[in-house]
Amino acid sequence: MEQKWKIRLSANEDVRDFVRTAEKCDFDIDIFHNRRIIDAKSILGVLSLDLTQVLTVRFYGKDTAFEDVLQRFCVA
Repeated sequence: MEQKWKIRLSANEDVRDFVRTAEKCDFDIDIFHNRRIIDAKSILGVLSLDLTQVLTVRFYGKDTAFEDVLQRFCVA
């Protein structure tokens, strides 16, 4: 089942926490804005995105630790 969350990563520390948690998941996670789709397990890829914008995270698995981190960055 596909899940999509809207998040905002406002600091390099946020990106680090997000990527470290994503790396522990055994399923693919993409993060994108407009047409740029990045592997969420790549810190350089995530840092290359415009972090002033709301980003969309798409994933197909279930991991409560990852979803807890997403909740911290979730945008209403």
